[in-house]
Amino acid sequence: MRVAAGDRLAYLWPMKFLDEAKVYIRSGDGGNGCVAFRREKFIEFGGPSGGNGGRGGNVIIEVADGLNTLIDYRYQQHFKAQKGENGSGSDRHGANGKNIVLKVPVGTQIFDEDRETLIHDFTKVGEKFVLAEGGNGGFGNAHFKSSTNRAPRNANPGQPGEERWIWLRLKLIADAGLVGLPNAGKSTFLSKVSAAKPKIADYPFTTLHPQLGVVNADGREFVLADIPGLIEGAHEGAGLGDRFLGHVERCRVLLHLVDATCEHAGKAYKTVRKELDAYGGQLTDKIEIVALNKIDAVEPDELKKQKDRLKRAARKTPLLLSGATGQGVKEALRALAEVIGEAPVSSKAKSAAEAEPWSA
Repeated sequence: MRVAAGDRLAYLWPMKFLDEAKVYIRSGDGGNGCVAFRREKFIEFGGPSGGNGGRGGNVIIEVADGLNTLIDYRYQQHFKAQKGENGSGSDRHGANGKNIVLKVPVGTQIFDEDRETLIHDFTKVGEKFVLAEGGNGGFGNAHFKSSTNRAPRNANPGQPGEERWIWLRLKLIADAGLVGLPNAGKSTFLSKVSAAKPKIADYPFTTLHPQLGVVNADGREFVLADIPGLIEGAHEGAGLGDRFLGHVERCRVLLHLVDATCEHAGKAYKTVRKELDAYGGQLTDKIEIVALNKIDAVEPDELKKQKDRLKRAARKTPLLLSGATGQGVKEALRALAEVIGEAPVSSKAKSAAEAEPWSA
């Protein structure tokens, strides 16, 4: 997680959320084949009896239910599967090496070391992907015997396993996403409409990691994601940057909250839209519901000015709401539910959001 450069104690903060990790993986080497001959008493023609080597273990990535962060890979970055055992005499083949399974939350993507080449995208709980196959075991000399080669004295070595560095990147699976400038009231809104408990205070600050909440709108449940606020220049790394925008790429609809107490609602709206466009990921093509928040904190005349400014900038009539008092909140939720439709993005998103979020 990126933090302000001037905060020298940032490394002492507890790591509650990790959405990206670099991992080294290596599959197991195959076992060597064996050169051996039968030497039993009373057997005149023993012949070759060297067994084959066992196959090396695979490296498998599996989506586990109940996980919602990559925090496990902060403390361990190297994973190696077991080597296959060597063959032995009396036609005994070596045992295969054990696979190693890496558990990841749903929504995880695997990228190559260049951080651009997508290897696999996990979207279902229980989904498995073999990332590196173990090496084949070598043939023992019993494999090479034939009518013309009665006593082969050669065996194959086991094949080496695969090794590589990969990047694991988590993108939350949610139905709707909250975007806006810092202090636009996103965390307050989420806390009012769900059981999520993000940090809220009476002074300006921004959320430092994403939050998930399950929302019920007229009996229709969906998952709402709140990401840290954007500031001008976020795509260039200003503030927390735009790294968390990946968590709303899978959302079907965005709820764009604009603070009614800011200097100019239209400019605030355009600032966020500019950052969304600079990020890419087709975020600007998603259905957007625009809402003017904190309407209880401004006078009626000022509210009308801000509403008109936002309407001109967004080219649509914004919703008016107050996360603190609940005014207009139900209308916003109904608008989100109408866009989402009947089926959520993930049937497991609800269970992930209801779990204790981002606990280390």
